[in-house]
Amino acid sequence: MRSKGIKTIADNRQVRHEYFVLETFEAGIELVGTEVKSIRNGNVNLKDSWCSIDDGQLYVRGMHISPYEKGNIFNRDPLRKRRLLMHRREINKLYGTIKQESLTLVPLSLYFKDSKVKVQLALCKGKKLYDKRADAAKRDAKREIDRNIKIRNQ
Repeated sequence: MRSKGIKTIADNRQVRHEYFVLETFEAGIELVGTEVKSIRNGNVNLKDSWCSIDDGQLYVRGMHISPYEKGNIFNRDPLRKRRLLMHRREINKLYGTIKQESLTLVPLSLYFKDSKVKVQLALCKGKKLYDKRADAAKRDAKREIDRNIKIRNQ
């Protein structure tokens, strides 16, 4: 049996700054051929993307996949909503959790798992401004401690 080769295409690093990540999920994504070719070239942006559940279907919105330069008439709208592929019971569970606890579902990363394009989704709770400041202060303190340890060890 082959091992699963995972190659990351795009990360949404802004998510960890804006939200507390509570849980992550993996989903497939429904794409057309020219979109896959454009993704293989790395022409994708997850920065302002989010997920929504409409009529029992899970969609990612705001994900920008640049048109493939050799795709001519087969290219689609770069910002169109794209269906995510998950089991119905998982989507229903997510929908209930999002509505009850007022959480957000956002894509964390886009990657190839063997030859399939997958999306890592995160169930998130928004951070307040003071949470962001506390994280920045913690990160600066850790950096200062590491710097002092490195100086003492020389």
